[in-house]
Amino acid sequence: MIQYYLVGDHLFGIEASQPQFETLVNYAPFRVNSDGAESLFNIRVRGEQMPSSDGWEPVYTDRSDEDMPRIEMYRRENRWMFCVSMFRESEIVSTMVCSADWREVELYMQPRYTRFAIDNTAMLVYAFASVGMKTLLFHSSVTVREGRAYMFLGHSGTGKSTHSQQWKAAFPDATLLNDDNPVVRILPDNTVRVYGSPWSGKTPCYKAESAPLQALVQLAQAPENKIHLLKMTQAYPYILASVSGLKVLPQMMDAIYESIALLLELTPVYKLECLPNPDAARLCAQTCLS
Repeated sequence: MIQYYLVGDHLFGIEASQPQFETLVNYAPFRVNSDGAESLFNIRVRGEQMPSSDGWEPVYTDRSDEDMPRIEMYRRENRWMFCVSMFRESEIVSTMVCSADWREVELYMQPRYTRFAIDNTAMLVYAFASVGMKTLLFHSSVTVREGRAYMFLGHSGTGKSTHSQQWKAAFPDATLLNDDNPVVRILPDNTVRVYGSPWSGKTPCYKAESAPLQALVQLAQAPENKIHLLKMTQAYPYILASVSGLKVLPQMMDAIYESIALLLELTPVYKLECLPNPDAARLCAQTCLS
């Protein structure tokens, strides 16, 4: 059976069995009828007999973090293959084979890793397939207050989730939109909007909602709270490090660079050096609205 989902106003389909869909509780808020609309991409879940990478040209291996998945990328003719493990040195648990334009994906996986495999595949392919549509998949925590979204950036362990919690402590009306992988779109009228997604890391926050982006905030731990506006040249590396993409593919990166440049023209970026307290949230909110 095929089910369709709308994330960041982009439609995609997943073909799987009913038991496999039952593991995807994080996708339920995004489920829609396709009404015959064209999908950004379609994932077809196949068997557990994963294809071999023999005869494929190795392109790239991402094994940067010990506690994060290892992703091996291969190429052959007009197709891509990605072999994924749960951790840097563990066994391969899923393999996806993609068409050159990312629109058609076949997924093979060990059954006990169903949710991980489908999640990882959908998130990666979403980032790759949408990149030419002024759409960026971020690594960020997003809080919404008074109808405006604030995105908190930084490496893992910086305190993005903690800072979002401080906003909720400081402002009763503040809500969490997404805690790991929100979608940012630059719309045709040059407004910037942030969308929730099925991918929210360790925090179960799966909202089919969106809000206009007020500011991007790069976080750093510090002994006192202080904040300042970044110049575009200062902000650019932080944004680039927070966006999902394949740096080994020049055409994809050109599209990402173009979207980031436009995003920086339209949205202020601040650096907040802070303590994990509500005062940091109050300072950030006051500055971003001034």
